[in-house]
Amino acid sequence: MSSNSKKKSLNFESTLSEIEKIIESLEEGNLSLEDSIEAYEKGISLTKACQKMLSDAELKIKKLSSKEGEDVSFEDISND
Repeated sequence: MSSNSKKKSLNFESTLSEIEKIIESLEEGNLSLEDSIEAYEKGISLTKACQKMLSDAELKIKKLSSKEGEDVSFEDISND
């Protein structure tokens, strides 16, 4: 794995971990309304960033696979 791919992977993993921490803090219910809204906004922003990283990875896999003559199909799980 190239260092650039490793950096993106770590970035995705750390972003996902941060989303999980935000969810835990919101579920605990100990935040003020303002802090809850701020955490929610940050969570939404981080979620969008993760979705973009996943979309970029999917596109890259499709491009690489098409070069190799493989037909790759991805299942849409966004509605789960």
